[in-house]
Amino acid sequence: MSGYRVDLNCDLGESFGPYRIGMDEKIIPLITSANVACGFHGGDPNVMEKTVALCRKSGVSVGAHPGFHDLEGFGRRNLAASPAEVKNDVIYQIGALSAFCRAQGVKLHHVKPHGALYNMAAKDEKLATAICEGIRAVDENLPLLAPGSSAMVRAAKKLGIPVICEVFADRAYMPDGTLVPRKQPGAMIEEESLAVKRVLRMVTEGKVQAIDGTDIEVQADSVCVHGDNEKALCFVERIRAALEGAGVEVCSP
Repeated sequence: MSGYRVDLNCDLGESFGPYRIGMDEKIIPLITSANVACGFHGGDPNVMEKTVALCRKSGVSVGAHPGFHDLEGFGRRNLAASPAEVKNDVIYQIGALSAFCRAQGVKLHHVKPHGALYNMAAKDEKLATAICEGIRAVDENLPLLAPGSSAMVRAAKKLGIPVICEVFADRAYMPDGTLVPRKQPGAMIEEESLAVKRVLRMVTEGKVQAIDGTDIEVQADSVCVHGDNEKALCFVERIRAALEGAGVEVCSP
């Protein structure tokens, strides 16, 4: 399997105030890219500063992880935000994290939408365009991290924004390439060995089995593990070991 290379990313920095989410300190040294919450669905100024510092220490690329303004729902509720609101929310959140990156001499590497915003924009062309317009308004060279089959990637290419296509280690797929809704049975991949097997196939074959048993094509420039998953640390450890054991280079894109 030599000759393959892939990024390993994780959604992090999602603690806020007295609430602690994830195991960021242990996970960051094992990944190559971090998607850092920007204060809307999770995170706060102190957490953002600490997370960027941890990434800098480990040489991990820092990406902005903007979501809906929804702390109570952790950004996983579908909100009726207009495209104009989404664009401005994306600009606002990128700007906040960019300031912490500049303060620590770190270059912001990419943008990955979070939760419900991510899932809605995967299908909604107007929301996808709004996200990409928000990114372009800040930096037209800032890559979008999103599923290869999504409306977000189509919008990014139309607007000339670089794209990094990601796949998920801990989520099941619908036949159309979108993620199985979290409330549906089987949405989460909980068995470590199954997650590892699926990741290796996505990286080396560009295919994954959808929830209905059919094979679908995916583009795996980056593999995501959700940081709030209780098995996140175990998943990251086993996936990285399996990739490197198979001769796959794990590196930031």
